[in-house]
Amino acid sequence: MSRPRVVIVGAGFAGYQTARTLSRITRGRAEITLLNPTDYFLYLPLLPQVAAGVLEPRRVTVSLAGTLPRVRLVLGEADGIDLEGHSVHYTDPEGDGGTLAYDRLVLAVGSVNKLLPVPGVAEHAHGFRGLPEALYLRDHVTRQVELAAASDDPKSCASRCTFVVVGAGYTGTEVAAQGQLFTDALVRKQPLRQGIRPRWLLLDIAPRVLPELDERLSRTADRVLRGRGVEVRTGTSVEEATPTGVRLSDGEFIDTRTLVWCVGVRPDPLVEGLGRPLERGRLLVDPYLQVPGHPEVFACGDAAAVPDLEKPGQYTPMTAQHAWRHGKVAGRNVAASLGFGERRVYRHRDMGFTVDLGGVKAAANPLGVPLSGPLAGAVTRGYHLAAMPGNRVRVAADWFLDAVLPRQAVQLGLVRSWSVPLESASPELARVAGGPPPQSRPAPVTRGTPAATQGADTQAVPDPGRPGATGPRKSAVLDPGRPGVPGDDQPGSADAREQGRGGPGADGSSPAGSGPGRPATPGADEPATGPDRPASAEPVASGPDGPGSGRPEASGSDEPGAGRPATSGADESVSGRSAASGSGESVAYRPMASGSGGSGSGRPETPGKPDPARPEASGTDRSVPAAPEASGTDEPSPGRPEAPGSDKPAPAAPEASGPDKPRPARPAGPRPDNPPEGPS
Repeated sequence: MSRPRVVIVGAGFAGYQTARTLSRITRGRAEITLLNPTDYFLYLPLLPQVAAGVLEPRRVTVSLAGTLPRVRLVLGEADGIDLEGHSVHYTDPEGDGGTLAYDRLVLAVGSVNKLLPVPGVAEHAHGFRGLPEALYLRDHVTRQVELAAASDDPKSCASRCTFVVVGAGYTGTEVAAQGQLFTDALVRKQPLRQGIRPRWLLLDIAPRVLPELDERLSRTADRVLRGRGVEVRTGTSVEEATPTGVRLSDGEFIDTRTLVWCVGVRPDPLVEGLGRPLERGRLLVDPYLQVPGHPEVFACGDAAAVPDLEKPGQYTPMTAQHAWRHGKVAGRNVAASLGFGERRVYRHRDMGFTVDLGGVKAAANPLGVPLSGPLAGAVTRGYHLAAMPGNRVRVAADWFLDAVLPRQAVQLGLVRSWSVPLESASPELARVAGGPPPQSRPAPVTRGTPAATQGADTQAVPDPGRPGATGPRKSAVLDPGRPGVPGDDQPGSADAREQGRGGPGADGSSPAGSGPGRPATPGADEPATGPDRPASAEPVASGPDGPGSGRPEASGSDEPGAGRPATSGADESVSGRSAASGSGESVAYRPMASGSGGSGSGRPETPGKPDPARPEASGTDRSVPAAPEASGTDEPSPGRPEAPGSDKPAPAAPEASGPDKPRPARPAGPRPDNPPEGPS
């Protein structure tokens, strides 16, 4: 008899604990599959210490394969759920699709950064939800202090040494506390100009820091922060963010190069497309963590609205404590539904909270007893060591070394600014060059149930992983043949984007017609050829993919290739948007359906020669002279200007190589589709 199949989506606090509990109870009598974008569980409470250089990154990551026996790990992100067909569609890290069938499903997809409609925040701020963001912040803060120490301009020095953290909750308070200690240690080695010291601001619209915790914890944290020099501004918010600073709600403009966004989280957008009742974006479940109407589906963690039986009419808050305990109950109840044990309702009383304020300082109230100072620091670190499912000795060793040795003040430059956009449905993954733009994942189309909450911008398209099914239209991708060039990674660096060397912008835009080795595309009001703009004689770069694979083609060809922006005037179809959109979004350009000479077929259509297999494309009113056929040794070769006095016109562009034509020699220098790296 086949074993029952259990699929767990997400390996955060709830998903990891569900998999561990279920594995211990079933002991191989169920086929457990864990779907997660990374191969590790991230212990989020210690992430501020990674950003401050106290802990090395791998200390807060716990191997899934090494700590979850009898659990099969599948790397990927769920992008479609068929509740009626009992299957989950996902996309793996290399972009390939797959499908997992299940008898029981546990949704523990967690949360993402919470965004507010504040101008400029999405472009110039960075969140703090994943390991890549912590590594970026560590490098960025180190770089700003080093640049400030070498600057002769007092205004620039002060701006680089000003750090703004928005959100005085659990995460924001710890980031500001650890950050102040980190920058103070940096300037002891690299003194700044006289009278300038690192400045940290902690902003929140709430009347006090840690508004969701006990007031005594709030007073302790506020006192420690102010004693270190952190400017705590309650009742204050950000009205606008720019590349050079932020404007506050009280009208003050703060010059800064660093804006850390810690205003809270929102449930993962995946649950919005299930067509099931929601509570403020969270999937409603019963006290047994089951989805009403689908007893085979369980939900827990930040994405689930779990009734709080201790406070009737309320739901458990989105905290790591509750997610961890959700996972234990979910694992037991899934096992009970398979015949192993009995199910139970979720009931939990807070045992207290701990807030690490850096050094030996902390605020804690274990069992309701308020503590502060070194005693609270010892309790806080002891709690974290007990709660971590692995790496305890390594974490304790790093704490000891940090106490006796100076911190390593170096920047590795492994994570760039555009790699960790604020608007990301996957903060645990850094964006790679040539990958999808920083855009929130659209709500998936759930097959078999009415998508009542599906967004208007999600269009059903054929799902490559499920024949005949439909899935969400994924974010438009950048040109796969032209990876983004990492450049200046300052948040909102407009100069780098304008020069075409800054890689993808913070809003996901890719500078069209710019960058090393990439010719500018003619504008809509500029002629492709003519007396003032002669046709380019640059040959198409040859390679195994042939022309039309993302490489720039010689201007004068009126057919865009696959992955290449269309020359203005061509009435080409653009995936997801009009070509004249101006929204700044990066879009994927699709080649025309090709015949023997169509775009993307390996040979561009010769201008002036109609293609009998395809009607004339509309929208182009410019007449482009056809390239002359080479008929002898005295004809000009492609790319070579005609000798003075010759009455023969220069060819508009050489014929691209194809099966029946010789391939032109590749010009010397870097290939157009592989531009050199920009300055890092």
